[in-house]
Amino acid sequence: MPEAAGPTVLGIDVILVATLLAAVATFAILLAIYAATTVRDPMAKRVKALNARREQLKAGITAPTSRRRKSLTQKNETTDKMRSLLSSLSALQDEQLEKAQQKLAQAGIRSKDMAVAVIFGRMVLPIAIGGGMALAVYGFGFLAEWTPLKKFAIVAGSLLLSYKAPDLFVQNKITKRSNEIRKGLPDALDLLVICAEAGLTVDAAFTRVARELGSAFPELGDEFALTAIELGFLTERRQAFENLAYRVDLDSVRGVVTTMIQTEKYGTPLASALRVLSAEFRNERMMRAEEKAARLPAIMTIPLILFILPTLFVVILGPAACSISDNLVNN
Repeated sequence: MPEAAGPTVLGIDVILVATLLAAVATFAILLAIYAATTVRDPMAKRVKALNARREQLKAGITAPTSRRRKSLTQKNETTDKMRSLLSSLSALQDEQLEKAQQKLAQAGIRSKDMAVAVIFGRMVLPIAIGGGMALAVYGFGFLAEWTPLKKFAIVAGSLLLSYKAPDLFVQNKITKRSNEIRKGLPDALDLLVICAEAGLTVDAAFTRVARELGSAFPELGDEFALTAIELGFLTERRQAFENLAYRVDLDSVRGVVTTMIQTEKYGTPLASALRVLSAEFRNERMMRAEEKAARLPAIMTIPLILFILPTLFVVILGPAACSISDNLVNN
């Protein structure tokens, strides 16, 4: 006796779909439990990085010449191999390396060796992913039912995406980090004004602001703490402010750096200049919020049409349609 088929909707087995959804929900619950039970303290990693930078600056000033040269020339073996391979292929240029290092610094990645890894990834990933896709499509007959144009499109797309993948990853981290820093910059400037009016020095003010804003805006607190460390160790304080503008991809931070440099150079009042900048950045933040609010009706139009209106039609017209269907069947 054949087994009774399960209920179907539009030819789709309802029991199978429900089983898959239950499996996905179970996996999501397990993942949420794992994420909740394995929360790591982000402060430990930040403090470790700042202490490493402090020790690096201290070693550059107080260490003997031989020890300083040894610490500067100490490299990673994997990075050395990638660097030698890129150099042999003439694919590693100083300008390209410096640009990659700046992008990584703006993304919050302090290691300069990662710049070599990014450039190496640009060369290797297209060969591995794009070449593998080309071999699968044209060599092993994968997607044989596709037209030649579609095959070429998927191979070319895999080559392009694999080449741009490292840059897209770094740029995504830069964008997220810059947005977080932009949110906390007006509050940081207000705290700097209070510290300056209280008589604190610039490096002490940066340290205090980094400690106060470290929990709310960890990225901004990290940058301010690193600037405070460099202000205490670098011979030229101007270099510490320029390093801040180098590490953050924001015009507002460059404006703050320019103000700090001019204050250090000409002795102008710091509190009044920072107060003007803080008010300007707060107005800019409010205008950006108003712009997002004005775009909200246009953005919500498509979800409203696709998801909300069909549900309303089903809820409102469903009982009437069922009643009409029952009456027609009975008659």
